[in-house]
Amino acid sequence: MKSITLYDATLREGSQAEDIAFSLEDKLRITVRLDNLGVHYIEGGWPGANPKDISYFREISSYSLKHSTVVAFGSTARPGKPVAHDKNLHDLLQARTAAVTIFGKTWDAHVRDVLKISLEDNLALIEESIAFLKQHVKEVFFDAEHFFDGFKSNPDYAAQVLAAAGRGGADCLVLCDTNGGCLPHEIQPIVRAVKKSCTARLGIHAHNDGDVAVANSLAAVQAGCAHVQATINGFGERCGNANLCSIIPNLQLKMGLRCITDEQLRDLTEVSRFVNELANFAPNTHQPFVGSSAFAHKAGVHVSAVKKKPATYEHIQPERVGNAQRVLISDQAGRANIMHKAREFKLDIETHEPLLQELLSELKELEQQGFQFEGAEASFQLRMRRALGVSKRYFDLVGFRVIIEKRSDNELISEATIMVRVGGSIEHTAAIGNGPVNALDNALRKALEKFYPTLRDVTLLDYKVRVFSAGAGTGSRVRVLVESGDRHDRWGTVGVSENIIEASWQALTDSITYKLLKDELNREA
Repeated sequence: MKSITLYDATLREGSQAEDIAFSLEDKLRITVRLDNLGVHYIEGGWPGANPKDISYFREISSYSLKHSTVVAFGSTARPGKPVAHDKNLHDLLQARTAAVTIFGKTWDAHVRDVLKISLEDNLALIEESIAFLKQHVKEVFFDAEHFFDGFKSNPDYAAQVLAAAGRGGADCLVLCDTNGGCLPHEIQPIVRAVKKSCTARLGIHAHNDGDVAVANSLAAVQAGCAHVQATINGFGERCGNANLCSIIPNLQLKMGLRCITDEQLRDLTEVSRFVNELANFAPNTHQPFVGSSAFAHKAGVHVSAVKKKPATYEHIQPERVGNAQRVLISDQAGRANIMHKAREFKLDIETHEPLLQELLSELKELEQQGFQFEGAEASFQLRMRRALGVSKRYFDLVGFRVIIEKRSDNELISEATIMVRVGGSIEHTAAIGNGPVNALDNALRKALEKFYPTLRDVTLLDYKVRVFSAGAGTGSRVRVLVESGDRHDRWGTVGVSENIIEASWQALTDSITYKLLKDELNREA
């Protein structure tokens, strides 16, 4: 089976989408999930563009990724200065990644009207920039920006750009439909023409402005590209990029082109929902392959047929991408997912049929209230343990109070007072914080650290609030997603309430409970 190289650009290009702002912690967590998914290359950001990306490359260098190579992204050298002295190229090298991607102008109109240099100077910039990077970096990819528009405008010059990149030593020439306006019937003949005159490995990078980025990517692969750049859920600037969650199963299940293992493919739905959660986006329920409605059946004729032979209304087996068949009037949806997570958590739930049904009903009720567990695996595991009767209560709340005081000097002070019971002891304490949630977190930690000293290692890394049922105004229900970590792990927890403090309390207590559970399991191992 021919293999295709997957290149994910979610952390850089996906974050350019309107309303998306991944935190450093988000980017690190997404990197780990993409690595587990088996993505070959992960574009981490543009070094030097902002402090967050600088921190990302520093932090990710300490991670031991199993499948993925992290890539730094940037442009060719700026015109007018020696390539060896270009700040952008040196910033790329400072990221200390094994691979680098740079983009350069392919469309002659861009060279003349945007860069305002000669066509010959642009070719020299591309060749010299890549050659300089190849002296220091194992792999260099060249993104031929606006390649298809450039080819249609001036095919000879577009070919010269690729030739210059090839002379510089580029390991892959990525043909970019940057405006996203090409159609599949245009993509294929252009790729084939390039393939005839170019021996280098070719890639495709498609934007979705014409709503055909996935189709364009598949068409390019059929025509000879063996490297595909895309983003999870199609996130990206304007109308987005090609959607990796559709590209992977189409390549692997429909076109017979190996991308990742079958086991990794079964994680695709969870990865899609995980990235949505960290982006603070409600998942697109109708998204192909990974949406909750992708294999949902409502019409009576459909239900009757699919129960006898699923293939009558399902183009693949949903379990192959980690999804599940749903009959909308049935209570069977979700069982496979719960059993899959139980195995992951090393919990035996398959032999407890009544408990499985009880947990399934509870989860459906929680989803109605607004809970989502894709980015809150720790909360999900705790609920599963409670359902199985194997959970432990490390502390009980007696009560808490949060006070916010506005003083005349405009300083806002938040103070939390809390009383908890640990075994037979009552601990009553108070703490201040940068806000009511931070104060509550500090007070709870302060009360418990006397009994559980390892809580001093826990750090609150990220805090997100999503408002839904927005028609209720300030009385709307909110979902709080908290990410916590210690010296070894990171985990997510969730809370939902009309009261943001209550939702935060749920997420914070789950976080601390999970830490204590994790420590106990590690001691027993």
